[in-house]
Amino acid sequence: MSLRKPILVVAALIERDGQVLIGQRKRNDRHPLKWEFPGGKVESGESPRAALARELQEELQVEARIGPEVARYEHAYPKRAPILIIFFRVEAFSGDPVAHEFEQIAWVPPERLPEYDFLDGDLDFVQRLSRGRVRL
Repeated sequence: MSLRKPILVVAALIERDGQVLIGQRKRNDRHPLKWEFPGGKVESGESPRAALARELQEELQVEARIGPEVARYEHAYPKRAPILIIFFRVEAFSGDPVAHEFEQIAWVPPERLPEYDFLDGDLDFVQRLSRGRVRL
C-alpha cells in the first residue's frame, strides 16, 4: 500500500433494461481503447456525487440523479498515485447518452462485462457485478 494520498475517482453504475452502460476510452487517451464505467476525478471542493453528475454531463451529455454508493476500493497503477474509486448507482437520467468523450459506448448485460478489455482499476467491480454480487 502506498503512503501517498489516493486520488478520489467516482464512477457510475447506469442501468437500463437490465444492461449496464460502459464507455471505451479514445485511442489517444492514457490506456487507449480500454473500457470503463463513466466517471472521473473529483475536483477540489467538489463532493463525490456532484463530481459524478458533472462528469456524466461532460462525457455522455446526460443529466443524472446520483443514487447510493454501491462499492469503493483502492487501486494502484504502477508508478502512479493510488486511486480511491467510489461507484454510485444512477437512479435516473434524462437525455440519450452519447459518446462525447469516448470512442464508443455500449449497453451490456452484466454477465458479459468480463468479455470487454476493462481498465485494471475496474476489474474488481466488473467481477462483482458480473457474478451478481452488486445489485442493479
